[in-house]
Amino acid sequence: MAILVHNHPSGDPTPSEADVLMTEQVRDAVEALGLVLHDHLVIGKESDVSFRAEGYL
Repeated sequence: MAILVHNHPSGDPTPSEADVLMTEQVRDAVEALGLVLHDHLVIGKESDVSFRAEGYL
């Protein structure tokens, strides 16, 4: 299992298009290794976003 986590210095945890594309690429690579990308968390100033909870994964 793998979990990605990064922050957005702007404070807005909304995933960017680049975040979504990179997550898809990492998910594909992780799956090729027989693992699962469990989640990708983006941390903002006062909140965070879970790709799993938002339906990206």
